[in-house]
Formats: sequence, C-alpha cells, structure tokens
Amino acid sequence: MPNTFHRVGNGPHPVLVLHGWFGDAHSFEPIEPWLSLDVFSYVFMDYRGYGGMRETHGAYTIDEIATDALTLADALGLPTFSLVGHSMGGMAIERIATFTPDRVRAMVAVAPVPCGGIRYDSTTRRFLEDAAHLLESRRTIIDRSTGNRLPASWVDWKAAYSASRSSGEAFAAYLRAWADTDFSDEIAGVHPVKVLVGEHDPTFTAGLMADTYLRRYPLASVDMLKNAGHYPMNETPLALAAAMESFLSDPVTVDIAPSVP
Repeated sequence: MPNTFHRVGNGPHPVLVLHGWFGDAHSFEPIEPWLSLDVFSYVFMDYRGYGGMRETHGAYTIDEIATDALTLADALGLPTFSLVGHSMGGMAIERIATFTPDRVRAMVAVAPVPCGGIRYDSTTRRFLEDAAHLLESRRTIIDRSTGNRLPASWVDWKAAYSASRSSGEAFAAYLRAWADTDFSDEIAGVHPVKVLVGEHDPTFTAGLMADTYLRRYPLASVDMLKNAGHYPMNETPLALAAAMESFLSDPVTVDIAPSVP
C-alpha cells in the first residue's frame, strides 16, 4: 500500500516532495498557497513512522524511503517526475535518482543532508539521539539550526509539531539513516540539481554543498536563501517557492561549471 500523501496542483509537471527529520508531509504547508498549480503537480509524502504513517513500522532507512516514493509514483501513474527534498529528504531524493535515473527530470535539495551522511563527534551524536525522547533537545536543535534568532514561540511550536507527527522509534532510527548512510560512490551525476541553503544554517552550508553536490553533479548549482536557516519553508516561504519553481521550470539551463555564491 502506498504511503500517505497529499497532492497540490494539477499541472503537467509532477514533483515528489520529501520532508526532513523534523517534518512530515505537511511541513511545506506555508509555501503551498503560492505554488504554480497549473504548471506543477506536487505530491507531498509521509515516511513510515511519520504523519499519516505514524503507526506504520518499517526499516526506517533511506533506501526504504526511496523505494516507497517510487511505489507511490507508480500508483499515481507518474513515469517521470522532479524531486524536492528537505534535509533528510535531500538524501532520499539522491537515492531515488540512483535507483531510477531515467525517471528523474531534476532535483531541488533544500538544506540537504548529502549522500555521504554527516559525521558527528560522540557528544553531539548523543545529543541528537536524545531528541527522540526529549522535547527540550528538539527545541535546542531547531533553535541552533536556525541561528538562534527566531521567536521562542515558533521554536516551541516546531519542536512540539515534530514530536506529535513522528513516532519515537522512527525518529531515532532515521537519525542513523541520514547520519550514517553513504552511497556517494553510486552517484552518476547526470541530473540537474539546485541546492538551496539558508544563510543562518550553521551545518548545512554552501561550503558543505561545494564539497559534496558540486563535486558529484556537473549540472549542480548552489543558491543561498537570505534570512533563512534550516527551515526556509517556515522562515522564507515565498523565497523558497520562487527559487524552486524558477529552477524546475527550466533546469537544463544550469551552468556546467557551477559556483557557490
């Protein structure tokens, strides 16, 4: 049975959208009213253990997310599509592209975890692991990843939202999935890719993307979203929607020799 999802728009260009570790299929809601609904058809999918799939158990791996997304695309009759992925979802869209490269038109990676994962020191790793059962840890992570600059009420809301929309079991397992997975040697680098990073994101920076995406994808470029941290769909929804659709409308014009702003 395909994963739960919701669809926005009826345009001829289908786009599968995959959420991050702290999200679910509705985490992009702030941008949904401003999308070009006659040009694109966006499909926002839940992972196992998240949102409408909160009680659905699984292996909770990047490969499973990718396989489930392809199963959903098949069920919806989408032979080809573009991909948008935020954070952990950025790694998942890269995995989809390695599984079925001929079906992927273009990719937009938003503050993404690169396909080689992220290596943390033991103290940071334990702190991230605590977020599976400690709301205050989630709050601290969200605050730090947005530059310690947003209203406390929003940080509280985001932490509570993530806790209510994911099971502790899945949340804990997905940390291992996105931090420890490495399939970088399988990247063919044939797809147009736009990487969007927030200027206040301390970890998923333009420098990290230069060392990963720009080295692996000749048709990749990196843009910085001003006044955003790790959650531009919440922080700068109009800028994110515009950046996504500008690229997806004409991805073949990406420079062969990309540069970091």
